Amino acid sequence: MTTRLVTMDGHETLTAAAREMRDSSIGDVVVTAGDDVVGIVTDRDIAVRGVAEERDPDTTRLDQITTRDVITVSQYDDAVAAADLMRTYAVRRLPVIDDGRLVGLISMGDLAVEREPQSVLADISADDPNN
Repeated sequence: MTTRLVTMDGHETLTAAAREMRDSSIGDVVVTAGDDVVGIVTDRDIAVRGVAEERDPDTTRLDQITTRDVITVSQYDDAVAAADLMRTYAVRRLPVIDDGRLVGLISMGDLAVEREPQSVLADISADDPNN
């Protein structure tokens, strides 16, 4: 689980999110409304749902491109439960919640490091970002 999270309000722009991702060397931000998790926006979402759809990244808000149905996992769930949720809902990241509070994010890469440490995905996920 990654605990170094970046959250942004849904009213922030795609440009602001892209800059935050660049500056933090990450590929996603958790979109919140107050203390509630309302979505995750990835660099791919910005490219596919924003730029490719000819949306203005300086005026398009994150809540305009994020998927609203957020699947979460409890911090007490194990890696198998997280993997099952990812498989069932075809998602690559799960916010980790404790008592309704966001405490982390688990990705497919995190699961690979935990469950298949010799895999290529685990090797890539364990390395420092190269950008």
